[in-house]
Amino acid sequence: MNELTHFNSDGKAHMVDVGLKQETLRLAHAVGVIKMNPSTFNILLDGASKKGDVLGVARIAAIQGAKRCADLIPLCHPISLTSVAVDFLPDHETSSLQIDVICQTLGRTGVEMEALSAVGIGLLTVYDMLKSIDKGMEIKGIRLLKKDGGKSGMWMACAP
Repeated sequence: MNELTHFNSDGKAHMVDVGLKQETLRLAHAVGVIKMNPSTFNILLDGASKKGDVLGVARIAAIQGAKRCADLIPLCHPISLTSVAVDFLPDHETSSLQIDVICQTLGRTGVEMEALSAVGIGLLTVYDMLKSIDKGMEIKGIRLLKKDGGKSGMWMACAP
């Protein structure tokens, strides 16, 4: 098992020192899903929500979630993102919406937490904007699919 890096030799939480790490291009790809009633799904796709463009607002929220990750996760380093790409994939058969986020940086630490935070905030925004018509929506499957860069190189998730 790998050593937990967020604890020092005394077992106390600390922010990892990345000062001597090489700057490399780093990428992380994360996904998540929100499942809803078919009628809610149709409103979402038709853009007929009384609150406006749900997907447009959720896209901006996801980007903001990536940018503010260090404010939300106590031991994350504030990093300079070079890009955040957000895509939505509707699944008509299951009345669900998948969000895909890819974050990149040129830096000394990875962007996995930024991508995962972006997915969570994007999905929570969809929930917030549609909750008045469907409080039973389910957010699930938030996970990292791929990370690349740094000393450990590329990692890819196994199929779910």
